[in-house]
Amino acid sequence: MKDYEAAEYVDTDIPGRLDRLPWSNWHLRVVAALAIAWLLDGLEGSLGGTLAGALKNPATLGFTDSELGLSSSFYLGGAVIGALMFGYLADRFGRKKLFTWTLLLYVCATAATGFSWNLFSFTAFRVLTGAGIGGEYAAINSAVDEIVPARMRGRLDLLINGTFWIGIILGSVISAVFLRPAVFGNIIGWRIAFLSGVPIGVAVLWLRRYIPESPRWLIGHRQDASARSTMSAVERAVYGDEAVPQSRVEIVRVRINHEPVLERMRTVFTSKPYRGRANLCLGLMAAQAFFYNSVFFSLGLVLLRYYSVSAEDIGFCFLPIAMANFLGPVLLGPLFDIIGRKAMIGGTYCASAIALLISSWLFTHGDLSLSSQIVWWGITFFFASTAASSAYLTVSEVFPQEIRASSIAFFYGFGTLAGGVAGPWIFGRLIGSGSRQALFHGYALGAFVMFAAGIAQYLWGVAAERQSLETLTPLECNHH
Repeated sequence: MKDYEAAEYVDTDIPGRLDRLPWSNWHLRVVAALAIAWLLDGLEGSLGGTLAGALKNPATLGFTDSELGLSSSFYLGGAVIGALMFGYLADRFGRKKLFTWTLLLYVCATAATGFSWNLFSFTAFRVLTGAGIGGEYAAINSAVDEIVPARMRGRLDLLINGTFWIGIILGSVISAVFLRPAVFGNIIGWRIAFLSGVPIGVAVLWLRRYIPESPRWLIGHRQDASARSTMSAVERAVYGDEAVPQSRVEIVRVRINHEPVLERMRTVFTSKPYRGRANLCLGLMAAQAFFYNSVFFSLGLVLLRYYSVSAEDIGFCFLPIAMANFLGPVLLGPLFDIIGRKAMIGGTYCASAIALLISSWLFTHGDLSLSSQIVWWGITFFFASTAASSAYLTVSEVFPQEIRASSIAFFYGFGTLAGGVAGPWIFGRLIGSGSRQALFHGYALGAFVMFAAGIAQYLWGVAAERQSLETLTPLECNHH
């Protein structure tokens, strides 16, 4: 093992200055420009489900249930590849550069999807779209957590991740309107729907020009002058005409990054206390990935087969479910900074598992009408959305700055591989079989993994509420 006692450090007040900033219009502009990544992912996820009926139409691409599930799995696979690649680059070259690269990839790929002509081309473009979205996750979440004040980090992180569901609502409305015969109809409507993310992405590219590099990242890469200059500019933007407080803030010691990112990750993940944190984060990510990528991505197919909902009406059925998903992080988010991470993360994971198990039992026995099924899905995802968002929050908080983006990418990627990539294809086959009992077994598995992750969080979670990121990450790994 290398001698990390000889590692280089710098003492700085920048983390303290960032954490004492009052909430301002500057924070609002930065967070809005970055949070769009989650909205775009929600838009893509919604279109993948609500356009199912149109894509199955023999007059369009004529996909089967299994082929639709397969394309969703490839989309997720692309997101995993993008997260791993761009997460590594975000730690090496900075957060700001990645904002442009990943968003450009998304804009080009989603536009190309609208011009797909068969299963191969559709799937290939969905892979590239997923890669752009996956790359956004790592750079965006790390940048947000490194900028916002510690006292508000939990609620803001969950709120930002919750904008995914604004994208879901937007996608539901777009598909419901565009597929109407009086508008574009099935033949053309699905193509124009996939192009809907392009103007949003282009507008955000313009907004992100004004977002600074993370001062924490600059300090960790021996760019002290740039970090101080950026921090002073941020304070001027926040305080405006008011005087910047002259009171001293806590000086913290930050590790200068000399090791290659992958070598540093290997060192951290195999050392105490990070080994236990790594296992927990992988469990949280894998559980929510299976839950969402299996259960949520298949809702459109369930509505088509078991409730005889028309293709153009699926989008309207998604609206109350998406709203419940959005309200969960918004309403429960403040409790993560008040009650604490361990209780709230564990509680939301377990609550979503119980709600899914009850509703799937009622579904199996034919006791749910369309409206009652939607209500139960809304209750389930009210808690599940909050739980899923908290998984990203956890990873971003409990690993060092020099590998923060790579860690988010790693656990998102391998969590999705372990829990989510095969899920849509499996559930597509379960639904295609027409057996409610078979589908219940899939739902029961989803409930089990969420409940197990919730118990693990109760036992081994980190109480990160209201703490500076630097206090949560020991400077040295224990030797072993």
